[in-house]
Amino acid sequence: MAYHCFAQCNPSISHHLRQNQLFLKCLVFVNRSLAMEKIKCFGFDMDYTLAVYKSPEYESLGFELTVARLVSIGYPQELSSFVYDPTFPTRGLVFDTTYGNLLKVDTYGNILVCAHGFNFMRGPDIREMYPNKFIQRGDMDRFYILNTLFNLPETYLFACLVDFFSNCSRYKSCEKGFKDGDLFMSYKSMFQDVRDTVDWVHIKGSLKEKTVENLEKYVVRDAKLPLLLSRMNEVAKVFLATNSDYKYTQKIMTYLFDFPHGPKPHRPWQSYFDLILVDARKPLFFGEGTVLRQVDTVTGRLKIGTYTGPLHHGIVYSGGSSDIVCDLLGAKGKDIVYIGDHIFGDILKSKKRQGWRTFLVIPELAQELHVWTDKSGEGSHDLDKAKITHDMDMCYGMMGSLFRSGSRQTLFASQVMRYADLYASSFINLLYYPFSYLFRAAHVLVGHLSPTAMTRTTMKRRRRRRRRSRLEKGRCDFKWCMLREEKMG
Repeated sequence: MAYHCFAQCNPSISHHLRQNQLFLKCLVFVNRSLAMEKIKCFGFDMDYTLAVYKSPEYESLGFELTVARLVSIGYPQELSSFVYDPTFPTRGLVFDTTYGNLLKVDTYGNILVCAHGFNFMRGPDIREMYPNKFIQRGDMDRFYILNTLFNLPETYLFACLVDFFSNCSRYKSCEKGFKDGDLFMSYKSMFQDVRDTVDWVHIKGSLKEKTVENLEKYVVRDAKLPLLLSRMNEVAKVFLATNSDYKYTQKIMTYLFDFPHGPKPHRPWQSYFDLILVDARKPLFFGEGTVLRQVDTVTGRLKIGTYTGPLHHGIVYSGGSSDIVCDLLGAKGKDIVYIGDHIFGDILKSKKRQGWRTFLVIPELAQELHVWTDKSGEGSHDLDKAKITHDMDMCYGMMGSLFRSGSRQTLFASQVMRYADLYASSFINLLYYPFSYLFRAAHVLVGHLSPTAMTRTTMKRRRRRRRRSRLEKGRCDFKWCMLREEKMG
């Protein structure tokens, strides 16, 4: 009987499973050891970190606005019937702008899954397009990595568009695009239209406006947030560095800290931060950055001139760079833990360019852990391991797990391991650890130093010693016999 079925019949087992899942959901996972008592500053991104957007409501909103914009610039009216399906996309997929395929790859560029629209291709078909089922991941002109949570709606939209143009009788499918009479549109051109449209929706469109009109529908509010930040304030400095503008940041942050029935006295959200930076323009922020300016919090406009003064509590700044943050807060790279959701814009760049310690927020991890604990015991007596693996992958969604495909790690998983010192489904999990805690990573050794290799080497040495010992004993016995025969003779 499957483990979860037994659990349903046995209340004590079911309770144990629920407790185990709750425990895993609250964990912070460690890639590199980090002593919390050495941290002098905690930095935060806002979108999808402090402000967690509700899924799939927020992605559906972004998808609808993007489709509406595409139709307005000349795409077929039929696209308006598309409805966002959260079970299809996952982060970390790669879009091939030449063939219009969505690819799930490992860190080396080996293809794990390939979908053309909603058609999942088999091995022989994949090899026709990609010899050795491999891509040059560094070819950024051709391959675009959809790494962020903001990318989920466009990931699904790419699949919708390719599927629509491949199956609509008005269009003729070609290897690198589609034709409508004498008109040809390449997948690369389609990709650029979608990218431009997504940027327009986020910057000039009504996405932010519609979000703030109904914050309760689109934004998660957690009463533990003020508690965690107030505890951080007691042991370190706290700063906010977001790409969002001041007016949007003000509305989102006010909502996040607005708990009229919570503990008193109530504090304005600005009081939890020693430094507030909007319009950060990450990842540029972690390099040369931009001019540091002061925001007029009454009008929301920027004051003229570059800010050159000392750090003042309560002042909101625009632009700047990670170097300026270190100077204003009096901290060095490894004194800072930066917490964000963007593997490239928040984590990779802050780690590579500044040496900041990093905490990656992966909201999907809660579902990943739930599936893993709930389904991993199923089919333990079934000998068809391929079927077990496939069925388990489907529990994550149509594209499978964010972290693996079968037994192989995805590109996203390898980036998490390489650049995130800590990661969890939510940074709120830090609330369950003391600020003197040592997050200790397991030792990872190269092959020849691994315990298995060392054990094998030791066993081989012991076998050689035993053989030598037996040979030497045999020689001694032979010599003793010869001497005995000589004496008797």
